[in-house]
Amino acid sequence: MRACCRAVLAVCALAMCLSAQEKGIEPDWDIRPVLNGIAGYAQGMIPVLDQIDTQEMVQHGAPATYMAQIDQSKVQAKALNTEALALANSPQKLSADLTTFFRMQALEKTLLSIEDGVRKYWNPAVADLLKSRIAQNSANSDRFQRYIQELAVEHEQEYAIMDHEAQRCRGMLARQPNAALKTEKK
Repeated sequence: MRACCRAVLAVCALAMCLSAQEKGIEPDWDIRPVLNGIAGYAQGMIPVLDQIDTQEMVQHGAPATYMAQIDQSKVQAKALNTEALALANSPQKLSADLTTFFRMQALEKTLLSIEDGVRKYWNPAVADLLKSRIAQNSANSDRFQRYIQELAVEHEQEYAIMDHEAQRCRGMLARQPNAALKTEKK
């Protein structure tokens, strides 16, 4: 009976995988270039951030917090690059996908703040470069977000089916006479 339940669960899992691809979740080989693009975006932000003369910005009246934001953005960009490259090898890990996506969003928010400061206190051309680099990643960001949403929906459906089948199997086992009682009576 337990083997029957396991077989039913295996068939359900296989059917869910096939239906998920039919419904539009991107296969690994399609999302890998997106993750590699995100990694390249992050890696490409570091030289742009290195160009910024924070001392000159402060001399022109910029708050010192811009220095900290720029330093932190370099660290975050390196981490995003590393995470995205690692995730490209196994993009089906929802928790890792979310961590990478949230890091990317936080980096972009900080970069937009830096862009404003660079424009106001230092060099509008570098600010335009930052803004264009952020915009270049928007297609990858949007596609990655859709992938994560589709992956979450797929996992929710899988859990619902597994829970339903587990409840059905428990019900079948509960209706069977207890084998231990039969052996004791003999």
